[in-house]
Amino acid sequence: MKKWFLLMAGLVVLSCSNDDNGIDGPNGPDPDPSADVVVQDFMWKAMNLWYFWQGEIPDLADERFQSVQEYTEFLETESNPAAFFENKLRFFDDRFSFYSDDYTELTQSLAGISRSNGLEFGLVQFSGSNNVFGYVRYILPGSDAASKDISRGELFTGVNGVTLTIDNYQSLLFGENATYTLNMADISGTEITPNGKEVTLTKEEGFQEDPIFRTEVFEIGGQTIGYLMYNGFLNEFDLELNDAFGFFQSRNVTELILDLRYNSGGSVNTSRLLSSMIYGTRTEELYLRQRWNDKIQEAFTRDDPKALDDFFASSVRSGVPVNTLNLSRVYILTTRSTASASELVINGLNPYMDVIKIGTTTRGKNEFSLTMVDDPNRPGAPFIYTPERVNSINPENTWAIQPLVGRNENVLEFSDYTAGFAPDIELAEDLENLGVLGDPNEPLLARALQEITGVAGKRTLDAVGMPAEPFTHSGMFKPMKDNMVLDKEIELPASLQKALFQ
Repeated sequence: MKKWFLLMAGLVVLSCSNDDNGIDGPNGPDPDPSADVVVQDFMWKAMNLWYFWQGEIPDLADERFQSVQEYTEFLETESNPAAFFENKLRFFDDRFSFYSDDYTELTQSLAGISRSNGLEFGLVQFSGSNNVFGYVRYILPGSDAASKDISRGELFTGVNGVTLTIDNYQSLLFGENATYTLNMADISGTEITPNGKEVTLTKEEGFQEDPIFRTEVFEIGGQTIGYLMYNGFLNEFDLELNDAFGFFQSRNVTELILDLRYNSGGSVNTSRLLSSMIYGTRTEELYLRQRWNDKIQEAFTRDDPKALDDFFASSVRSGVPVNTLNLSRVYILTTRSTASASELVINGLNPYMDVIKIGTTTRGKNEFSLTMVDDPNRPGAPFIYTPERVNSINPENTWAIQPLVGRNENVLEFSDYTAGFAPDIELAEDLENLGVLGDPNEPLLARALQEITGVAGKRTLDAVGMPAEPFTHSGMFKPMKDNMVLDKEIELPASLQKALFQ
């Protein structure tokens, strides 16, 4: 199993003391050592330095505390670190920053490693009821679910004989029990009824998902059309992603359908590589520009206004050339589960080519984040997680936070898509006919093929019997959820260190 993890953004800075205030922390006072606030202290200092909305939170202000006692009393206002993060540090408009009491679990998820039975599903609340039902989106190859009698499009209404509700679905489906039994159901029109079928599934520790789910080429009407279903921006699989585009090149693909309907994000750099594989290796053209909180933004750009610019790529890591299709348009399949790095691809490509979106409106997550642990003395980047420094993390603190630290703008300086990207061609997934992923008759893929070729499929594509409108999905209960992770090293000139951290 591969063990290469996402490396977070690093700064060539040194943690320094704030001697003017008589305190010893890298960017804040040290609390009274007798107080039980180790986690809260780590959270405040990391958020004061890196949080995108640091300037909007009075309690995160650089000069907020004038004494050790005042700082300690503030940290003690919430004995629960989770409550402290939520109630004292989070900006009211921040929908996506989160925390974990186990940094090992969180950081493993960056590589697609999680506790999983391989069943990926959406959850829908019955109209006018607290009851909930699930529908199978896809099954991960090599998983426990792949060996069981369950497939895309099937529905379930209970677990272990208990009816799913808005109050119990989390404990039944995402609780500590490794094994559970699904109580399956049938759908007819708007009616969903139990059918007596049961499927028992067991979660496997350390399961790793391959995000490249389907790769197909269709020859239709003299056109060669590539199809890629890509379910997560995991930089562990960048070379495999590049190989997929090498396959498209070998088949002389001239049109591409990129299926991101269930892709909730991941690596920023992988989004840049994927966009380069689609559009071209034009390294002089801007893909995105980072924007941080005011004090870090000024430090980054004072000497070099282009310090935060990322351009299209010509190579994957280790110098492997990017396999690019050099297209002038791309068709992207979207749903509400299309988020963060997936939306970054849409936004980054929009100024350069026709991006035709087919499906439903995307999530609207436009900020990137960093994984932070209690490692204030990391040279160059206080608190930023890197696997090489696991032994330097405070052994008394297993907590990690994943705060939003910036936004990515495209070449037109646009980043305001918090409402999501609306489709150019609206077509919801149909619970009565989800179809087979990668099959040319699957409704969303068929609609894209129709748009390219002008040839309609076997069924009326605009007729949706029961739209799939989940309020959540299984991916949201993985540690990384719908996060967009910055995995680029950024060097802050040493001459600016004192100005930033004093």
